Amino acid sequence: MNNWLNIIQNKCLPLRCILCGEPGFAGLDLCKACFDDLPANHACCYRCGVHFDMAIPAPQLCGRCLKIAPGFDETHAPFLYNDSLRYLISQLKFHQNYKHARLLGTLLAQHLIQSVELPECIIPVPLHRNRYRERGFNQSIEIARHLAKQLSLPLDLNSCIRNRDTKHQTELPAKQRRKNMQRAFTVTHTLNYQHVAIVDDVMTTGATTSALAKALKEHGISRVEVWVCARA
Repeated sequence: MNNWLNIIQNKCLPLRCILCGEPGFAGLDLCKACFDDLPANHACCYRCGVHFDMAIPAPQLCGRCLKIAPGFDETHAPFLYNDSLRYLISQLKFHQNYKHARLLGTLLAQHLIQSVELPECIIPVPLHRNRYRERGFNQSIEIARHLAKQLSLPLDLNSCIRNRDTKHQTELPAKQRRKNMQRAFTVTHTLNYQHVAIVDDVMTTGATTSALAKALKEHGISRVEVWVCARA
């Protein structure tokens, strides 16, 4: 039944590229040319996903992760945060364009299915209730919904809360971002997982996801990965 609904929808409402308006391809709201222009994050630190300027022959850590390891164990960020990714994410985050969440979730799922051992569940980065009330939704949850469906993984929306209404990270330098996020998250009950993935839209310094990962590990999680659409 669902296949017939998809066929009818695609015939009546054919996919269009969100970025340029041309016909979509491969079931995406993106054309082949715009897809090919997305900057892949191939050469990067396996721990935090920061991009290296040159190709690397084997997985490596960046200088920052060698000096101070973040709370998480590995990051998967398939793209760099360029103009196209900035547009897709900002239109979702600030204008509630939900089809962007579907596209971003699909692109991330396509990358992950080829490169990771799937965890027991995925946990989107929670918003503080004040921020949620102000914005009306959580973009990380919307992306994670599509990931959970496409990867057939449980989606945990209830185990973690953001207990402090922290300042916007974009307003702070890297050192202050880490301080801003200290003890920002609380795990509300005992978790029966050993391996989880945190989902967010974009990673800049990793301060937010590191704080959440530390809270999870304090409650018995042994491995925490971070899955983000883009790395700044």
